[in-house]
Amino acid sequence: MNRIDACFQERRAQGRKVLVGYLTAGDPDMTVSEADMRAAVAGGVDILELGVPFSDPTADGPVIQAAAFRSLQAGTTTTTVLELVRRLRRDLATPIVLFGYANPVFAYGYERFCRDAAAAGADGLLIVDLPYEEAGELRAAAARHGLALIPLIAPTTPKERASVILAKATGFVYYILFRGVTGARHAVADDAAAQIQTLREVTALPIAAGFGVSEGTQARAVAGLADGVVVGSAFVKAAREGRLSQLVRELRAAI
Repeated sequence: MNRIDACFQERRAQGRKVLVGYLTAGDPDMTVSEADMRAAVAGGVDILELGVPFSDPTADGPVIQAAAFRSLQAGTTTTTVLELVRRLRRDLATPIVLFGYANPVFAYGYERFCRDAAAAGADGLLIVDLPYEEAGELRAAAARHGLALIPLIAPTTPKERASVILAKATGFVYYILFRGVTGARHAVADDAAAQIQTLREVTALPIAAGFGVSEGTQARAVAGLADGVVVGSAFVKAAREGRLSQLVRELRAAI
């Protein structure tokens, strides 16, 4: 069984929700980045979203854009990201999802990327800007190598289209709570409950909700609606401010 599937099943059996934590690989350099990721897992992150930096991160707000810039300036490449996955996998059983954009994966080669990612110990891929209609080649390569290709569903996605996208989805559904780019917010979108309920009508996959989650009260509210809570910008910011472990523990306790 894929580690992602096992994680959601285990947390469900425990009556708990899954905490998905995003950090940009190589921010501000690979040594510090690896230490941050290990600290996040030690603090209670259940699934690690490991960001592959890209020069034009169109779905990301200023915090993650800045992290990607620092990482690229430090010399991070797709190859060094996969090497990081390999090092983490030597002693961590935590599911790892590679989160990024289509261009670096396409340049590396879909088949080669999936092969090398799986060999390094990754469990899934989340490609932000790859439309469903263009994802067939990557979807097939991911399936051949046992990687979940995790879909994103936006608040603006009609139910009919969500049904098509999720028909072949694996891993979990990443539901985007807010319109716009990533970044901390201080509430839960008014339509989140209805939107997540609609998704449950078209998929049996677990649903993790993110974009904007930054503190415990908000995380608890999201956890009441979804199977998992995704935190990104708040963790990236906290890591650079020296309070990552504290924030992870706060959010873990909240959900």
